[in-house]
Amino acid sequence: MPVLPWREVGEFVVTDEERPRTLLRRQAVLGVRALRVPYGPEQQRVMAPCAFFAPSDPSLSDPSSSAAGSSDGPCLFEDPDGRIPLCSVDPARKADGERHHTVRDGAGTALGTLRRLPPGRHALRPTWRIEQPGRELVVSGAEWAKNGPKDMAAAGVAAVFKTAFQMIGDLGAEGGDQPGPRPLDWRSGRELVLTSERDLRFLIRAPWLDRRLVFAYALLRGR
Repeated sequence: MPVLPWREVGEFVVTDEERPRTLLRRQAVLGVRALRVPYGPEQQRVMAPCAFFAPSDPSLSDPSSSAAGSSDGPCLFEDPDGRIPLCSVDPARKADGERHHTVRDGAGTALGTLRRLPPGRHALRPTWRIEQPGRELVVSGAEWAKNGPKDMAAAGVAAVFKTAFQMIGDLGAEGGDQPGPRPLDWRSGRELVLTSERDLRFLIRAPWLDRRLVFAYALLRGR
């Protein structure tokens, strides 16, 4: 199966399924766990990879090309053998009560920061922010909706992207008719830039959002 160019990715799923089970395909076809892009008709859907996790066999990767020289954290690769690093995530450092993870490209250059905020007055769970240089901070729905129902209604939370996530499909669901959790919207100011579901499915809405920052978030959350 061909590897899709990561720069052109608009939506992706973290999965090992190359061909999900559908009404016309009685059994899923599995491959390596990767970030995969869904395409094709619903009943003939294919999940093409765009980025790969480190191979389970460390001997397959090439240490001389690894981004680990610039980061001791987890990495994603452009190839299944782990020879071409795409991005990596630095171990967390504490800053003003937050945990910051620097995201680096394959050459070790910093791309931005993933910021984890502890639970607070407006959120029962930790919330995350994505910091991309030159852009306003990207915050998750758990944070931008903290001012109550009026803000949520004004922002259009009510299933605006239900159709978009139906395009991704309910992986592993017979016929795709099983309901899933409500997607989480991410905003930069008032602009909707990203929608995620269970940290496994992602729909990138803003062309300017660096895909590698979203990939790195999926990598960090999927460990």
